[in-house]
Amino acid sequence: MFSGSLPANGLLLPAFTLLLTRVSSSSVSAPDIPHIAAFFGTKTRYEEVNPHLLRDPVSVNASVLKPPPTERCSPVHLTAVIRHGSRYPTVKNIRRIQRLSELVRGEASRGGGAEEGWLRDLRSRWESWYTEDMDGQLVMKGREDLRLLAQRLASLFPSLLSEENLRSGRISFRTSSKHRCVSSIESFQEGLQQHEYSHQVDDQLMRFFEHCCGYVEGVEKNRTAMLEVDKFKHGDEMDGVRTRMAETLGVPRDRLTPDLVEAAFFLCSYELSIKSVHSPWCFLFDESDAKVLEYKSDLKQYWKRSYGHSINGLSSCPLFHHVFRTLDKAGRPRRSTDAPPEPASILVGHAETLLPLLSLLGLYKDKTPPTASNYHSQHVSSVPAAVRTPLRPDSTGDQ
Repeated sequence: MFSGSLPANGLLLPAFTLLLTRVSSSSVSAPDIPHIAAFFGTKTRYEEVNPHLLRDPVSVNASVLKPPPTERCSPVHLTAVIRHGSRYPTVKNIRRIQRLSELVRGEASRGGGAEEGWLRDLRSRWESWYTEDMDGQLVMKGREDLRLLAQRLASLFPSLLSEENLRSGRISFRTSSKHRCVSSIESFQEGLQQHEYSHQVDDQLMRFFEHCCGYVEGVEKNRTAMLEVDKFKHGDEMDGVRTRMAETLGVPRDRLTPDLVEAAFFLCSYELSIKSVHSPWCFLFDESDAKVLEYKSDLKQYWKRSYGHSINGLSSCPLFHHVFRTLDKAGRPRRSTDAPPEPASILVGHAETLLPLLSLLGLYKDKTPPTASNYHSQHVSSVPAAVRTPLRPDSTGDQ
């Protein structure tokens, strides 16, 4: 979220926040939240880092917008760069979930004597309910994410996100072409009580990574670009998680690939985020396992979308220039006869949209780059929790 206030002396005072959405009014009670819920990386619920929204989903902290005591300011423009809301897994992860379910139901050995109820459920009762037609589409909770976000922003900026500005078409809405983003921007408009959807699909702006040849050739199609991720994926830490999980489930270790281990971990996050339930899959992992899997995801984000390669951040230049041209235009001195600036610009994209922009802005940069060999010295994830959630920082954020 970029905002500007125009003080009496005519100077524009910009403030900068990026909105990474993952919040809903629906929630589970505290005892039912998985013990590993804080380690889901880009699939973390926003509630885990903003617990006050569980109590009041439209609460805002207006104090962050207070101008200096010596200035008289009023907001003149808002630009919000937002990630889509909660969604279903994409086809790639749905197929992994199906393979995992078939492996456990078909090959898991039944232990003798007493057996944990959750383990019994996984081996004989749990069935995958995900279908390929879901493919990353927004879920009902994701729609609520954006409606509530719109209400909170309207509460903070009532003069900008006003009914009059909406009715006159002065607020700009742009989105990625992906269904989850289009649904998100429509839900945002619903939160502003605008029921006739009006938006522009702009993949050059919101999916810039697909149109940057340097990024596509240098990272997306370059197998060596993700070398650190691959090394960690097949390293000692991940191997330990895999071994423990195979022993618990009673499945052949060689059949339980790292991708299927990660699918089980994601299942825990999906079930919580989508259905607000504590999935039996969560019990397969203790906190140390969750930290390993979180680090693996953070490595991927770092090397594929963030500071791992300079082209990652540079690929966001179209969005960067668009945002700051908009801010510059809003803060420019005007004659009394000039038309007022656009009051707000709402931009909805992906984790892959936000992470490169954060990197280009130089935010959240590690002093020591995360690698496959320095897991134990890192201790914290390379992407801060406040960013991870909304980058729900969405996997890539969109697995």
